[in-house]
Amino acid sequence: MPLLLEPTPDGTGRYLDWVLSGLCWTLALALGAFAIALVAGTLGGIARTLQGRTQRAIGRIYVEIFRNVPLLVQMFFWYFVLPELLPARIGAAIKEMDPPWASFFPALVCLGLFTGARIAEQVRAGIDALDSGQREAALALGLKRATIYRVILLPQAFRIILPTLTSEFMTIFKNTSVALTIGLVELTATAREINENTFRTFEAFGVVTIVYLVLALAAWYVMNAIERAVRFPGMAAPGQRL
Repeated sequence: MPLLLEPTPDGTGRYLDWVLSGLCWTLALALGAFAIALVAGTLGGIARTLQGRTQRAIGRIYVEIFRNVPLLVQMFFWYFVLPELLPARIGAAIKEMDPPWASFFPALVCLGLFTGARIAEQVRAGIDALDSGQREAALALGLKRATIYRVILLPQAFRIILPTLTSEFMTIFKNTSVALTIGLVELTATAREINENTFRTFEAFGVVTIVYLVLALAAWYVMNAIERAVRFPGMAAPGQRL
């Protein structure tokens, strides 16, 4: 679009450079948060399937808190409230970080833990869907519980929940837009800045809408390729191609 080729008000580049910068921050935030979500979600899902009441309670508390509090409220908590709750020196160091890192890291942790709570329930459901005889047989063979999860249960559970993980992977790119509320100039914030400078709302948000669509389609393609690569013929759902 012609708008992207026009110079910015500060004369340092074009609006296309702003969009590319916003895209880079969106990608970094989404991919980093998804990595955190996979780790937190896996640990949370495992905790919810353990026999110990304490572990199950910890897993449930994590899921219920992060899944039921709105993402925007959590974003504000990590950015505005948490530094005030930490020791003075640590809180001051966080608040004195240079932009955009002062906004990026709280958004990264917030989005990662928020998505992780959703993934934790999916991991729990995937493990519970497996035949309990597998776990009992592994225990009878003398395998440690950590080995049972790592070698037997989790690989199968992740194959089962890959379609829902695909949805989470696509959603996390859209949820990065909430980070604009704490000052991170990602794609949506970039579109708002372009609109404020040019008053060409349709073009500014139209470009960003197309970028989000391309990101979602790319995320779906990658996850779908992974799903096909790791699928076991005997575990394919009815109607799915092998």
